[in-house]
Amino acid sequence: MRVTEYVSFDAVELAELVAKGEVTPAELQAAAREAAQTINPQINAIVETWPADDEPDTGGTPLAGVPFLIKDIGVSMAGRRMELGSRLAVGNVAGADSFLMRRFRRAGLVTFGRTATPEMAYGITTEPVLYGATRNPWDLGRSAGGSSGGAGAAVAAGVVPIAHATDAAGSLRIPAAYNGLFGLKPTRGRVSMGPDVDEVFNGLAVQGSVSRTVRDSAVLLDQIRGPEPGDPYFAQEPPRPYAEEVTRHPGSLRIGVLTRAWGGRRTAAPVADALSRTMSLLESLGHQVEEVKVDLGAHWEEFVLANARLWTANLTASIDELAAAFGRPIDSSTLEPPTLAGYHYGQRVSGAEFVTALAIRNRVARSLARCFDAHDMLLTPTLPELPVPLGTYADGAEEPDGLGWLGRVFDRSPFTVAFNVAGTPAMSVPVTADAETGLPIGMQFAAGHGREGRLFRLAGQLEQASPWSGRTPTVWAGNHTGR
Repeated sequence: MRVTEYVSFDAVELAELVAKGEVTPAELQAAAREAAQTINPQINAIVETWPADDEPDTGGTPLAGVPFLIKDIGVSMAGRRMELGSRLAVGNVAGADSFLMRRFRRAGLVTFGRTATPEMAYGITTEPVLYGATRNPWDLGRSAGGSSGGAGAAVAAGVVPIAHATDAAGSLRIPAAYNGLFGLKPTRGRVSMGPDVDEVFNGLAVQGSVSRTVRDSAVLLDQIRGPEPGDPYFAQEPPRPYAEEVTRHPGSLRIGVLTRAWGGRRTAAPVADALSRTMSLLESLGHQVEEVKVDLGAHWEEFVLANARLWTANLTASIDELAAAFGRPIDSSTLEPPTLAGYHYGQRVSGAEFVTALAIRNRVARSLARCFDAHDMLLTPTLPELPVPLGTYADGAEEPDGLGWLGRVFDRSPFTVAFNVAGTPAMSVPVTADAETGLPIGMQFAAGHGREGRLFRLAGQLEQASPWSGRTPTVWAGNHTGR
């Protein structure tokens, strides 16, 4: 299969070709690897590739034989490196598959590499010292987002149709928005984090994917959802497969629109215009749309402080464990300034402060739950601005304060993190683009606990009403004229 053919199919279609015997998994692998070899030098999205371990079981699964990439954090693959984008963890090799990796294998996905992440996934742009900056395929001078920036850039550029991603504060939805992709953050407890950990950042982080089509994300979530023994959270099983929800009519939804971000950051004109156009599109589809004010349940400064305490206390424990395992120092030779600042801040978080932060997490969850009693969904921009230039976060970050760094990150991504704190599902949909630059603009839709099905129904409708599959970035494997 030629690369120009390979990129014209989504993951479900590729698996159907395999099932029909029209193409083999090995042929798909060859196309994906050729795309990676051609494209990755330009975008730096993939930090390592390896030979596929074995031929997948191509029977009975809707993704069997599809080339796949996992993020360099959050999932363990036996015998493969997971370095967390950090010099502190260089050479770290997983001894066994995590539960999620087992499910990727059972789904028939053929994993052949790992994608870039900022150090410890501790940021929303992927520019680690260890492997260098990941570039946005729409504009190589701009960020691909983070922390799943490598996944976003690789999928957007056509290397794979879908890739693993994680999300603790927007880390899946932000790259989706920056790269013109679909990305849904599931409900807390929908996908297991085990067995090595029970939760990440006290339940703020979840596992998911970014993809070019809605159904690919739905089908993959069907393959990986469900609890494992010992999981601390459990999300009620959906009434039907998510793959079926994509083609179901969503009905007339009550959609509240948050136009002004928590914390007060103003939305840039191109994004505000895109939000207005999205509201008009929703009304034309029969939905009830109204601007709303949403009580976060905490003052913004209090919200940022609570998150900083949860994040950095967890970060400190992880860094101590890695340093002990590898016998490496915890200093500027192993950690970047923001991570090191977070580590030192986390050392000072007391037990009482940590418990208070958990109480604020509870207040936010209860407050947003009340909002979803009045509305079926909330609509916000995924981000208040277009993809930022590379190096934006480096300015003034040489000697950051642990709290100040997270405050800065949250200020530039104020719409996403609340739904991690609440544990509710949210998705970024590439409904539109900036008319002047052509850069994609993501719109975020959030729903109540366990309501992924409702989100997939609306996403499927929007994909039909305002298709994005024909929009491809400047750096696109389909432009390659090789074999």
